Amino acid sequence: MPFRRNRDNNPGDREVHRLYDAGTDHDAQPARYVQHGERYAHDPEEYEDGPVDGFDRDPEDTPWSAFGHDGLDDDFFEEEHRPRGPIRRTLGCLIPVALVAGIAGGGYLAYQHLMDNWGSPSCKFVAKGYEYQWDPDQAQSASTIVDVGVFKKGVPTRAATVAATTAIQESKLRNLAYGDLDSLGLFQQRKSQGWGTAEQIQDPVFSSGSFYNALLKVPGWETMPIGQAAQEVQKSGFPDAYAQHESQGEVITAVMTGGAHEGIGCRLDPTTKNGSPAQVVQQLSNESGLTATAGHSAVDYRARSADGAYAVAAWAIAHADADNITAVTVGDRAWVRHRGRDGWTWHAAPQPTSGPTQVRIDVETSK
Repeated sequence: MPFRRNRDNNPGDREVHRLYDAGTDHDAQPARYVQHGERYAHDPEEYEDGPVDGFDRDPEDTPWSAFGHDGLDDDFFEEEHRPRGPIRRTLGCLIPVALVAGIAGGGYLAYQHLMDNWGSPSCKFVAKGYEYQWDPDQAQSASTIVDVGVFKKGVPTRAATVAATTAIQESKLRNLAYGDLDSLGLFQQRKSQGWGTAEQIQDPVFSSGSFYNALLKVPGWETMPIGQAAQEVQKSGFPDAYAQHESQGEVITAVMTGGAHEGIGCRLDPTTKNGSPAQVVQQLSNESGLTATAGHSAVDYRARSADGAYAVAAWAIAHADADNITAVTVGDRAWVRHRGRDGWTWHAAPQPTSGPTQVRIDVETSK
């Protein structure tokens, strides 16, 4: 039986040499694969069918000659299969790593940009192992409640915790113009129950003072659980609702009284209009009874202690959105207004004050 071979001239084909043997000669060589273009060991004239197409063809007659070289010459094969040198191997490893690193780096930068620019302005309070976030208007309300009690009226910090806890439950620290029946304001106080006029109840300073006046009249409030003391004042239909906010009230009080240094930071949009240092001084006095000094573009305050300095600093940051405050500095530490997450943290002061009890509040005046 004659040998069979693939007559297709595709260089990628393989054929089997002596796959079909006409005899049973045990000395015959085993079948083997032959790459296209490889010569058989026998003269093609020996086969029954005569010369096989392709074996007597001149390489110069192949289509590859049109390109100026043999189709599969030795030089081309050696060039393609030459072992890579150490430089090529190193580059082969480093280039994919560099590409992956570039993609990862770009993704990280995009993530940072998203985190710095996505989301609403917010203030972060950190103290006693807890961290809470509120909107700027809620932070401002919290600072007013605490300062009216502790600094203006001189009540114990526990009273401020009761007041803050109550306001969280009643209004979520928002000065509401509505409520159940005729309830209004931070504490949802009612005109019909003698809390004042509608205008007075919606004045955060007045309503906070009214709450403290009522709390101080409760016998034994100092030793009561926070939620129970709040209920004694509010007479709520949900007496157990206050207790769930006690830790938040404690954090607010610790930050706003200066016990937690650098405990507040707000990420805020850039200022769009000028503020007034004189107005900041007046508002601080109305809410806390403290006296500061207004300059051309800043407010200065000297405290008796570092805690006192950080209390005023916390008040200023909580009011930064409403009063166009751009930076607050205590000693060599500063909060700087920023849209991104840097607004939540304090950093080394670019222009330190004279000491840890000296506060400077920078106000926008260049618009």
